[in-house]
Amino acid sequence: MGKGSDGQREGALRGRAGRMKGGRGSGRGGRGAVRLWGRHAVEAALANPARHHRKLWGTREAIAGLGGELPADFPVEYAQGLDLARLVARDAPHQGLVLECDPLEDIWLDDVLDGDPRHPVVVLDQVTDPHNVGAILRSAAAFAAAAVVTQDRHAPPESGVVAKSASGALETVPWVRVVNLSRALEEIAEGGYWRIGLDGDAETTLGEALPAGPVALVLGAEGEGLRPNVAQHCDALARLPIGEAVESLNVSNAAAIALYAVATRA
Repeated sequence: MGKGSDGQREGALRGRAGRMKGGRGSGRGGRGAVRLWGRHAVEAALANPARHHRKLWGTREAIAGLGGELPADFPVEYAQGLDLARLVARDAPHQGLVLECDPLEDIWLDDVLDGDPRHPVVVLDQVTDPHNVGAILRSAAAFAAAAVVTQDRHAPPESGVVAKSASGALETVPWVRVVNLSRALEEIAEGGYWRIGLDGDAETTLGEALPAGPVALVLGAEGEGLRPNVAQHCDALARLPIGEAVESLNVSNAAAIALYAVATRA
């Protein structure tokens, strides 16, 4: 498969004026309160002006160690570690901090595509493990990705597990949830992005498939890979050049390597 220059020019000619409106799902898995835990996740949420915070529980030591001062009227309850453990998932590493807040507001795909096209978009096809989604958000932050796009019904909701795995990136990387992933990929193409699906059986390596222009990396579910209809909505399929001793990589590891390849391409 080629470098995609023809597809890029065609997408650029179509431009964003012809892009269909939409690209937002029905919400972040419910509009109830979200509990976040762990120092990095809580500090990032407290520093995010887009967050509406409800209450903070924590040990005196952990709250004293927060990066910034809390407003005088901020609802805080001091608690012991065992009490905090009852507020979160079993065996969750809360590090002495639990924050209850509202979910982040939905983000439109159009808004992402109207941003800087030098930043790649990461599209996840039914990646359901919250640890993997959180780790991918963290890699997306590390390599300045424009957004992570998931399907509303086949992705984990915003949660403490995602936030802890993302280590603060949940607050900084736009997470776009869409109803129809194939339609979102069409919209991404109309925005001028070259869509590369990662497939371990592809003949072309990612380095060979990468174009010079805007890129959307499309990764499939753990174990299952890309669904056929999603793969058909990619401009190219490419594999990571891993050795024969390993059959495949975890999707979060693959995302990190692919984002590094985009960031360091010639």
